[in-house]
Amino acid sequence: MLLLGACGKQQTLQALFQPRTPHEAYAHRLRQAGLDRGPAGRAWLAAAAQALRDSLVVALPFTETGYFLPGQPTAAGYRFAVQAGEQVRVRLELAPGSTARVFVDAFEVGPGGAPAPLASADTAALDFRYRATASGQHLLRVQPELLAAGRYTLRLTREPGLGTFPVQGRADADIGSFWGAGRDGGARRHEGIDIFAPRGTPAVAAAAGTVTRLGTTPLGGNVVWLSADGTGEHLYYAHLDRQLVTPGQRVRPGDTLGLVGNTGNARTTAPHLHFGIYRAGQGAVDPLPFVRRASPAAAPPTGPDLRGAWVRLRAAGPLESKAGTQASGPRLAAQTPLLVLGQQGPLLRVRTAAGRRGYVAAAAVRPAEAAPLRRLLLPAATEVAALPAAAPVAAWPARTPVAVLGEANGFSLLRGPAGALGWARI
Repeated sequence: MLLLGACGKQQTLQALFQPRTPHEAYAHRLRQAGLDRGPAGRAWLAAAAQALRDSLVVALPFTETGYFLPGQPTAAGYRFAVQAGEQVRVRLELAPGSTARVFVDAFEVGPGGAPAPLASADTAALDFRYRATASGQHLLRVQPELLAAGRYTLRLTREPGLGTFPVQGRADADIGSFWGAGRDGGARRHEGIDIFAPRGTPAVAAAAGTVTRLGTTPLGGNVVWLSADGTGEHLYYAHLDRQLVTPGQRVRPGDTLGLVGNTGNARTTAPHLHFGIYRAGQGAVDPLPFVRRASPAAAPPTGPDLRGAWVRLRAAGPLESKAGTQASGPRLAAQTPLLVLGQQGPLLRVRTAAGRRGYVAAAAVRPAEAAPLRRLLLPAATEVAALPAAAPVAAWPARTPVAVLGEANGFSLLRGPAGALGWARI
């Protein structure tokens, strides 16, 4: 019992001093202040959890201009596919004049959809990179501090996991044979990539590390093995015309290891470097994501900025959970009011009055302000809220002239005095 008590105390101390992400530290302070027991704090924590469960699916490269709801705790979740070895770059820019603190967290989506933290940042550093160690699904959550509002632009791009291409002056366009290609009549598979270049072109260190061994083999000819610092990865250079390093030598990215040739079983082919990557305990992995050139960032959307505006569907159509797909999602009726949370290319990321989120085509909607459904005088004093069933933010007196801009779930979106908007039952 004493031993179990000691272990429990040690684990408690370890948890106590475990470094928190900026988002976790902020949530901890909310709880310490008792704000998690109030409606705003509870809604902020719930929005953070919901973004991990109900993320929208996007494809890299990805650019979206987004919007934080004023006075309404919110968070956006974006899910995307990654390949082992590639680097993901995350850039979030706040609109000029914005003072909101924003938290950005990347997660790996594991078995059963459980997210595991990968990288985090807040307003102090909203441009960061991290490398994917395994192929699968990642998720990015963007959430402002409590009750903050504002506009932002998010860019997600792929970059090579190794900062230096392994053949000097060449790029992935010079790769002529890829991972998994058949060899020896299908008896084995290609465990690397072949980068073609003139004989004598320098084959260079793609990462800082230590040369662990040199050799000459029937398959690889003249080979060099390089252990990359801090990764558990071993880089394999084969078919070299000459080796220009020695075992135990320290090298930096770009240092010459040897010269491209066609030794070993490549003697009947044009000179090229066979480049492979081997991980401790895992074996060979596809090198292409480690060296493939960076994807260009998608251009920001053009046309009117509809972020924060209510729009209505011109005709019935689906609300998609994955950007740019033709698969049918929940079907929405014509004239359904939607709040625009973000724009990417020809698509809008929207929220229904009931809180469901997804994508619709920008061409499928019209601004609600441009075409009111009808006009009337309020029959009685009326409380209005930012969203249906939310806490009232104002009260308009009886006989106030209003325009009805949308209807959902028994509530009406009204434009009232001085252009103010609010939801109410009338």
